[in-house]
Amino acid sequence: MKISSCLRVVARSTRFLIFIAGAIARRSLALTISKKARTLRAAAEWLQETAEGCRRILALEPRTFGPLPTRGLLVANHLSYLDIILLAALRPCVFVSKSDVRSWPIFGQCAALGSTIFVDRTRRTGVGSVAGQMRAALEDGLLIVLFPEGTSSGGNRVLPFRSALLEPALDLGCPVTAAAIGYSLKEGSVSDEICYWRDMTLLPHLLNVWSKPAIQASLRCGVPRPRGGDRKSLAIELHDEVAALHAASARELGVGSLDPVQEPVPVLADRLPAAAETQCP
Repeated sequence: MKISSCLRVVARSTRFLIFIAGAIARRSLALTISKKARTLRAAAEWLQETAEGCRRILALEPRTFGPLPTRGLLVANHLSYLDIILLAALRPCVFVSKSDVRSWPIFGQCAALGSTIFVDRTRRTGVGSVAGQMRAALEDGLLIVLFPEGTSSGGNRVLPFRSALLEPALDLGCPVTAAAIGYSLKEGSVSDEICYWRDMTLLPHLLNVWSKPAIQASLRCGVPRPRGGDRKSLAIELHDEVAALHAASARELGVGSLDPVQEPVPVLADRLPAAAETQCP
């Protein structure tokens, strides 16, 4: 690693640790002394403020295309933990995440303090619980973010969508927006250095991210609208929309593209049952 990159890592890691420690301390104190701080809206706003600080430290430079929704469900491809920083910095939102993220150092604590909805995929009652939490966030006028791939990827294609967590959106009848996230670097490989996948570990990956002068990010959104049908057909429909948006973003960023016209993608088998019926707020 070059001397300039090493110095950048030291400076950014120091700024990041000081900033995030302060953010966590302020949030923890607020939760003990203020009832207002315990609301979903307060948690989402704290997460937005914290994500914006992290975005600046990382020199993550976002560009958005299309109308960015303020409520409902946003469905996107998943490439990295940077996705959360990117989206949270743009809107007060609530994320739906797999439960093991809770154990991540720093990021897991921030996710919990930001009222992330954690899903235990090994429990058959998981989706029913998620539906209730999603309803509460929607009633508060918040945007819910879901990554239906269920894992992150190297960005060459959009993985098949898991359908179980789409059931609450159908039951609630609220707008659903497809979106595609992409990144580019002036030097280096997005797949190997920005995407967090395969057998990568957090600290070495984060140190390398800190070494980058800047990271360009793209968020391309479709049109928010209510959806119909069953959850498996909706998973295929949204997958095709996200894949087409991802192809457009890849061309914009100059990092290659996906073919927006794809064969129907099989929906991954879900071990969780459909959620209990609820009404749209």
